[in-house]
Amino acid sequence: MSVLIEDVGSTKSQRVLDQRRERLLLLMLASVQFTSIVDFMVVMPLGPQLMRSLEITPAQFGLIVSSYTIAAGIAGLMGSSVLDRFGRKTAFLSLFAGFVLGTLLCGLAWSYGTLLAARVVTGAFGGILGGMSLAIVGDVFPEERRGRATGILMSAFAVASVVGVPVGLWLGTKYGWQTPFLVLAALAVPIFFVALRTLPPLREHLHGAAHAHPLRKIAATFGHVGHLRAFALTTALMLGSFSMIPYISVYLVANAGVLEEQLPWVFVTGGALTLVGAPLIGRLADRFGKLPVYRIVATVSATLMLVVSNLGVVPLAVSVGLVGALMLSNAGRMVAALAMITGSVERSQRGGFMSANSAVQHLASGLGAYLGGLILVKQADGVLLHFGRVGILAVAFTALSIYLAGRVRPTRESARANKDSVHSMLDETTPEAA
Repeated sequence: MSVLIEDVGSTKSQRVLDQRRERLLLLMLASVQFTSIVDFMVVMPLGPQLMRSLEITPAQFGLIVSSYTIAAGIAGLMGSSVLDRFGRKTAFLSLFAGFVLGTLLCGLAWSYGTLLAARVVTGAFGGILGGMSLAIVGDVFPEERRGRATGILMSAFAVASVVGVPVGLWLGTKYGWQTPFLVLAALAVPIFFVALRTLPPLREHLHGAAHAHPLRKIAATFGHVGHLRAFALTTALMLGSFSMIPYISVYLVANAGVLEEQLPWVFVTGGALTLVGAPLIGRLADRFGKLPVYRIVATVSATLMLVVSNLGVVPLAVSVGLVGALMLSNAGRMVAALAMITGSVERSQRGGFMSANSAVQHLASGLGAYLGGLILVKQADGVLLHFGRVGILAVAFTALSIYLAGRVRPTRESARANKDSVHSMLDETTPEAA
């Protein structure tokens, strides 16, 4: 009897230890996501200062913003052909080191050309980090807990919106536009060493894997029917979001009576709602199924898109509440969708696939913003016309995504096998070369 009690106690202690390791792993991944999201987002509100300090035109500033996305898309396509040849830890740390270097170069830039080059470097590495983080979540967490883990990872966006971007903008305004990038690089260094310590090697996908030529690997990634279904969902998802979201701030100021100095309330509220709501939606997806939860949240998002895109002059609290709810629903549908997409790929192909998916995501985001801009017309008094049409376009892509989500199929890898492997992976030592 005493031996049995000792065995039960040992098993319980091991489970608690594993849970602590999982939480630490998720915290580390979320911290990396936070730094990369703030790095990407903080450039946009720094636009007036960058244009004044570097003496550049709006078109040149637009290239600074889009260079990150373009570099991320190209790097994602290239990475999809080689990332599965390495352990997840090796690939992740290499990408993170390149991102930190790029962010540091942004802080050291002194001209338009040097900043543009630094943004390309940052995008090439940082744009793939998100996909690699999701690949790690897919490898470590079993199907029944993957939605919750994805929700926690997505919470980094909320924290970046509530804390990171406002603080970065304040630092840039007070101490110069380079300061936010230098601070981010300094914050990323200790996170790198935490990752070096806590991230397991995750090399199981290499066992028995044959390394195809990079071009054949890309062809195989984009030729797989299951992958194409996931890419189609990602495309519709991003087109439905970015055809409308980049223009909400301008519309609120020009058409809904919101003052520029009141805009932070909109994004702080949306970020706070997302911080609480995204993990909750992830738990609901684990309990009731990813697809049903996605369909419900996406329908709510589409409804809010129609309301917000036809918003007139309303009290500030109404604008803050509606846009905050839209931000939450958009983040929530991303949680459920990414959990489905991650589970639709075999482990041996997950790193390359998620890199390719990141490329599709970035390119679709840019296309969505471009399509929305083609529809909008700005009058001489600053009022935006046809934003309602943009909302209809966003709703149409969202409806398409609901259909496409039903076409995504999980792999044949059983949840039981994944569950059994999670503890063994987390127990592995981590002296692998970074």
